[in-house]
Amino acid sequence: MTAQASAENHPAPQELLARVIASLEDDKAEEIVEIDLRGRSDMADYMVIASGRSARQVASIAEKLADRMKLEFGLVCKMEGKDTGDWVLIDTGDVIIHVFRPEVREFYDLEKMWQPGGHMGIGVREED
Repeated sequence: MTAQASAENHPAPQELLARVIASLEDDKAEEIVEIDLRGRSDMADYMVIASGRSARQVASIAEKLADRMKLEFGLVCKMEGKDTGDWVLIDTGDVIIHVFRPEVREFYDLEKMWQPGGHMGIGVREED
């Protein structure tokens, strides 16, 4: 835990975001996009959207992320959609993560919904 974590052992939103991104990258999630929600939504500070190549990979990415959040920060994440693996939502409190199969992600196009007139506030992570 870094010095940014609060007295209650809860990580700072930026620290949580960095760990979420690292977890997604470790599990080979694709097209990782982070959206800054600060000042735009009361539900979270950041949203992260990523893709997995199959329903099995989507469910695995989500499960491993939730396990890491619990192990490293003591956070019990709310999770929906893991059983079908088409779209899994993981809510850590400060960061909301959506992991999609590519065709489901394209259908819902959350990036466009949260895009504030152009690409401001959205960061696309390049794959290695």
